[in-house]
Amino acid sequence: MSSEQIFIIHSDGTIADLLEHSILRPAGYDVTQIRDRKALDLLLQTNHPHLVILGDRIPEGSGLDLAVQLLESRPDTAIVLASDPFSDGLLLRAIHSGLSGYLYPPFETGEVLEVIQGVLERQRRLKQWSLRHKEDNTSALQQKVESMEALQRIGRKVTSILELDSVLTAVVDAAVELTGAEEGSLLLMDETTGELYMRAARNFREDFVRTFRVPIKDTLPGEVLRTGQPLLLNTATPKKIKTSYLVHTLMYVPIQVSDRVIGVLGVDNRRSGHPFSDYHLDVVYALADYAAIAVENARLFASSQVEREKLETLLTQVQDGVVVLDEDARIMLLNQSAQAAFGLEGRDLVGRQVQDVIQHPDLLEILNGQKDSTPYRGEITLADGRVLSAQVTPISGVGLAVIMQDITYLKELDRIKSDFVSTVSHDLRSPLTAILGYVELLGRVGELNSQQEGFIQRIQVSVENITSLINDLLDLGRIESGFDARKEIVPLAAIIRYTIESMRSQAEEKGQNLVLDIPEGLPHILGNPVRLRQMLENLVANAINYTPKDGEIRVTTRSESEQVIIAVSDTGPGIPHADQPYIFDKFYRASNIPPDTPGAGLGLAIVRSIVENHQGRIWVSSTPGQGSTFTIVLPTTDNFFSQTQVS
Repeated sequence: MSSEQIFIIHSDGTIADLLEHSILRPAGYDVTQIRDRKALDLLLQTNHPHLVILGDRIPEGSGLDLAVQLLESRPDTAIVLASDPFSDGLLLRAIHSGLSGYLYPPFETGEVLEVIQGVLERQRRLKQWSLRHKEDNTSALQQKVESMEALQRIGRKVTSILELDSVLTAVVDAAVELTGAEEGSLLLMDETTGELYMRAARNFREDFVRTFRVPIKDTLPGEVLRTGQPLLLNTATPKKIKTSYLVHTLMYVPIQVSDRVIGVLGVDNRRSGHPFSDYHLDVVYALADYAAIAVENARLFASSQVEREKLETLLTQVQDGVVVLDEDARIMLLNQSAQAAFGLEGRDLVGRQVQDVIQHPDLLEILNGQKDSTPYRGEITLADGRVLSAQVTPISGVGLAVIMQDITYLKELDRIKSDFVSTVSHDLRSPLTAILGYVELLGRVGELNSQQEGFIQRIQVSVENITSLINDLLDLGRIESGFDARKEIVPLAAIIRYTIESMRSQAEEKGQNLVLDIPEGLPHILGNPVRLRQMLENLVANAINYTPKDGEIRVTTRSESEQVIIAVSDTGPGIPHADQPYIFDKFYRASNIPPDTPGAGLGLAIVRSIVENHQGRIWVSSTPGQGSTFTIVLPTTDNFFSQTQVS
């Protein structure tokens, strides 16, 4: 007895009752009569009948139209059309619309059941085929999902593990598992011998793997290495290959790095005839790519490691102190010389904040002064009296590098030189004064001709130039020796205005425009008013000397963060970049200054000494052909006292 569920909807109740009570129910079918389309839709929401019998006419219209609508929404529904009377045209339309059967009067039991059973049997076969097809597709999809998961695992290993053998073994294991192979191997090229050796394997004897070597010439893996093309071998009977064993099926794919084949990945079956497909080939190709990435990563890491070790050895052993900080001021490297300089020998300080480790005020001031992307220099005086010249250089993507050179001996030489110059300068002043006095007396003891007067005038100019040079040297010596230590609260704005107005006539004589830009309420500073005026005079005099006619000299001031900033700008020839680091050194003159320009190269050295004596900083910004700007930063009264206490 059957138990399939059948829905009947027909406008003729007599035919519907006949089919249900006289034919279908006695045959064991579960039959439900439905009176209209609305009731059918409600039942279809919770039921999926094995068969629907539609009359050619239903209460809402054409049964065939309803059948077409049902098949559009439920293509797997079996529908039989029952008409009264028989119609060739209706039969053709039913067939074309995809209906499963056609009933017409007289509705004899045998004929009706034969049609119904045939339709249901066909429906059963269709469902069985669909299930098998679904299972096959599910199995294939599952296989692909497993392959993708395996490839993802290998990919994570490649990117997270630098241990090459572990990654390559995982690649071979995945190749065997995803292809259903019995064995797998990964062969790499030995650059020394020109042979292929087995770097990783699955299901091979250990002694075989250890001793396996195969030449490139006249071998299957060698052919793959030479041509860069995969090899797929599927045979019904075992075939002996030149690797000295029999195989039924074999697959080799090349391992390539930048269009260069470095090895071969292979799988095989010795006992079974399990064939390899194109899908297997694609999977092994993907695994070979992972192997290539792993090999290249290992090579690059080994190379970078060697270079890193060389660099670390160099930085560690170099005599100059080296401190490397990251962008958060954490220590990345502190070599032995730097550790010894700050008394930090034998301590692991990597990763710690520099201010928590090194409290030396000179170094911290240099680090705090580095605010832009240009190198910054400063000096560090150690407790043992040594002096280090420190250069802070920003490194993009890393942080800061501080290189410290011991310049103690240079400082000592500079002191000796300064003492010598000071002594000689004092000793020269007396004879120069005598020379100048006797020259002035020559005209009183007798009449001089014009040529003698010219000679005397030249002597006077030369003596005055030498005297000016000696005075500059003595000034520089006094400033550097700290003899001008006495300071008072100074109205800087008044000093700047007085200095500029006293030099305005010099600028006007050369047709230059001297501009002063000074705001109201400029803070006072603690300083020596005579030296501060000398500082400004030297800077403005330089600007007047080197600025051409119709040029502009601008002096601007402003206050910012308890500091006074003074900038002296000109439109002169500028300073070559190669000269700028040395422009404040004694007796140094820029290479683009004409030879006949007066001066000994002491003016800017005096300016720097005055600035530093006032706890300030000075630097130059210059572009050849576009002029120069000298910037001075001096602490205000309160800030001066705080800096003095820190230092």
